[in-house]
This record gives sequence, structure tokens and C-alpha cells, in this order.
Amino acid sequence: MQLEKHPIIDRRHESPEQSVWWHKLTLAQKFSASSLGKFGYELSFVRNVQGSQIAILQCNGGVAAISEDGEINTSPDIKIR
Repeated sequence: MQLEKHPIIDRRHESPEQSVWWHKLTLAQKFSASSLGKFGYELSFVRNVQGSQIAILQCNGGVAAISEDGEINTSPDIKIR
């Protein structure tokens, strides 16, 4: 039995490192965002909340937030407009 080969399709139009938001992340956030990227999450935007920088990523309707120190929250209390 021979397995069919399917090409890998990348939905991103640019690499995350070229995103304007990527340059605003801390090193810890970049590491965490790269880890989530393996699961299909894409960096959407960065916000300052109560003096802290939060990175917001999205994947198939799901949302994840990454704190300045790289802590990942895959069920943040945030509404995306």
C-alpha cells in the first residue's frame, strides 16, 4: 500500500519574523509565539494592558494570549472585534 503525498500548505502570507507586530514582542513572547505557531496560531496584534504588553494570537476561531514573560493563556478573557 502506497501512501499519497500531499503538499504542505502554509496559510501565512509572510513569515512571523517579518510582521510589524513581531518586532514589538519580548524574547520570551517570541519563543512562546513560535511554539504556538507549530499548532497553527498566528500573531494578530500586541496590546498594552495595565502597563503590561500582551501578544494576541488566533487559530481557527481560537485565541491565545502571551504575557511579557512568555506565559501562554489559551483561554484568555478577551473579545476580538
